[in-house]
Amino acid sequence: MIPVPEDVLISSVEKVSKSVVNIASVRMLHDQMFRIFPVEGVGSGVVIDEKGYILTNNHVIDDAERLKVTLPDGKVLKGKVVGSDETTDLAVLKVDSEQSLTATQLGNSDNLKAGQIVIAIGNPFGLTGGPAVSAGIVSSLNRSIQTRSGVLELIQTDAAINPGNSGGPLVNTKGEVIAINTANMPYAQGIGFAVPINTAKSILKELIDKGKVTRPWIGVASMKVTPQLARYYGLPVIDGALIARVEPYSPADDAGLRKGDIIEEIDGNTIKNPSEIASYVRKKQVNDRLTVTINRYGRQFQLPVPVDERP
Repeated sequence: MIPVPEDVLISSVEKVSKSVVNIASVRMLHDQMFRIFPVEGVGSGVVIDEKGYILTNNHVIDDAERLKVTLPDGKVLKGKVVGSDETTDLAVLKVDSEQSLTATQLGNSDNLKAGQIVIAIGNPFGLTGGPAVSAGIVSSLNRSIQTRSGVLELIQTDAAINPGNSGGPLVNTKGEVIAINTANMPYAQGIGFAVPINTAKSILKELIDKGKVTRPWIGVASMKVTPQLARYYGLPVIDGALIARVEPYSPADDAGLRKGDIIEEIDGNTIKNPSEIASYVRKKQVNDRLTVTINRYGRQFQLPVPVDERP
């Protein structure tokens, strides 16, 4: 039972549903006999600009040969990928329409609170009669989910999200889009995830202008140094980030960082765990430099590490 008046929910859905579209994709796959056959997929998207830009999930459009976008009025248009980002699982499509599309209003996901009522909207099959709607609450904020391309910070909700709703909006009771539905847990009841809209806002211009997101990178994987870890391996310190891997030919490799080094500071700031390394790297631009203070077998020294674009 959602403790909100029905008219509030109805108003929110009506406000956003004019901007929710169905996205049908066709991928060409090979069978065991190397024969090519088409496989269709469905997802949702939300119009973010009246010129025809549509925000959706990267996995909805990834590797698609053809994309068909069904508008709320039933009109079917050809979709073209403008930009995509595997790290955030977001993508932007463009459709050419003779009429201006209705753009949705983007909210501020930083203002979300656990327990807040949200509505998941999608158009998974392009059917008449309006979008599919489910309601729930924000179960948790800042859920770190490990993906193939890194760690993604997601919003957890118990609003029902099915695969066809991927790419559709998660909406607050004001009718503002506060996240993009991305996945559900197939082995759990009432657990869905959505990408915060502020994550999307931070990369939209780059996706539209460049087609991709340029991320700073130095090429190290590390783990938190704990007193237990330090004692077990005989480390010289009990704080910092222990380098577990240095990518070959990466900026860190070129600068002389090695597996087993302990990063104690970056630009004079004390490092307690690996997430802080990522945070300082993200603040830099490509071709900037970081001053990394490392401890190698008890000897402390500084290395200048250039920042490059993540390959």
